[in-house]
Amino acid sequence: MEPAPRRGRPGYDQESLLAVAVKVFNERGYEATSMEELSRKLGITKSAIYHHVSSKDELLRLAMDRALDGLFGVADEAQAMDGRAIDRLEHLVRGSVAVLVDRLPFVTLLLRARGNTKIERAAVARRKEFDRLVTDLVKQAEAEGDVRPDVDPAVTSRLLFGMVNSLIEWYKPRSGVSIADAVCTIAFDGLRTR
Repeated sequence: MEPAPRRGRPGYDQESLLAVAVKVFNERGYEATSMEELSRKLGITKSAIYHHVSSKDELLRLAMDRALDGLFGVADEAQAMDGRAIDRLEHLVRGSVAVLVDRLPFVTLLLRARGNTKIERAAVARRKEFDRLVTDLVKQAEAEGDVRPDVDPAVTSRLLFGMVNSLIEWYKPRSGVSIADAVCTIAFDGLRTR
């Protein structure tokens, strides 16, 4: 059961406060960002921030969960699908790109996490679990004869999601451009057996 949302000062709710915090964390780094700096950036007092969250750590946890929950939601969809593993893998890649585009600041923060805090270590552990799910799908697709057998499945999954994850460094949304289509065309035309 979710706890009741905290009431806060007019002008900010937890969601808008989180968006600003993630932007500052991405610009300066989580550890280099103080609550004082966040309060200045928001134009509110630190005590006003604490009406919405209990700590800077809670902001980080909320941000990491936003990215990871989206990715695991897509992974759950892929695992629940019928059909060939290659199709489930492509669904997972497409969905992951959509999560990245939709939650770009949150995914950026997640991908820059190095395990310096307890929250980052938990996020990194969940990322490794996600990586294992991808590798398992690649193995299944290889066993079904749909993925090249000459590349180790763990390497394939790392390269595949290395391409997806690189979007945080350069992708800028443009109308009419499907980045998911581009990623899947480049990746799966190279992965599929002929």
